Amino acid sequence: MPGIRGVLLDVDGVLVTAWKPMAGAIETVDWLRRSSLPFRLVTNTTLFGGAELARLLREEGMDIHPDEVLTATNATGAYLRRHHPEARCYLLATGQARDDLACVTSVQEGADVVVVGDAEQDFTYENLNRAFRMVMNGAALVAMHRGMYWMTMDGPTLDAGTFVAALELAAGVKAEVAGKPSPEFFVTALESIGFAPHEVMMVGDDVQSDVNAARQVGMHAALVRTGKFRQRDLELLELPAHVIDSISDLRALLS
Repeated sequence: MPGIRGVLLDVDGVLVTAWKPMAGAIETVDWLRRSSLPFRLVTNTTLFGGAELARLLREEGMDIHPDEVLTATNATGAYLRRHHPEARCYLLATGQARDDLACVTSVQEGADVVVVGDAEQDFTYENLNRAFRMVMNGAALVAMHRGMYWMTMDGPTLDAGTFVAALELAAGVKAEVAGKPSPEFFVTALESIGFAPHEVMMVGDDVQSDVNAARQVGMHAALVRTGKFRQRDLELLELPAHVIDSISDLRALLS
């Protein structure tokens, strides 16, 4: 495609499944590197930081550098500093997210902001009730992302966005979103890669968080028929976008 100067790639469902490379992923990353086509990995995972995710992918044979990874946790830290400076936060998240947000003042009660990420087994009735009561008492609700589910080796698995939606419905509020599909997240990614929206292609398996969101900020987008893709997703496309069978087809699309 003429005019495409950079690429944003979702990770889970596009490059990997259960953190193992999908067919053609390693070869596509190598082709992007050889073609001097700048790219960034943009992921809603909050289980790993950018450096750790890059390390995991390198161990699987993918040539990824830490500065080429933007995670929802990175975006959340920047969002909190920008919009809720010095706020006391209740972090409903686990894994690397807590380490990456160590600069945030974390509390268990009386928070100014409730932050929801990938909490996995910490999504207990007790913790969700604690978050709900703080939001009802006036705390802002910040979602690290709005992903509703993701694919694991066991099949479709509920993601953090499901619990964000439950808190929104119960408390009658609208969450602020730091990761995808927030336009602010995509603007940050575009600034990182250094090109205008119409010069960049977003590739993802989530029709809402990846494709529609990228198209809304003026980017080109390609929906892959892997990961969480379902045939009904084609009916949800809000603006024209490319549809490819897998990441293996990206080279032909761009060439």
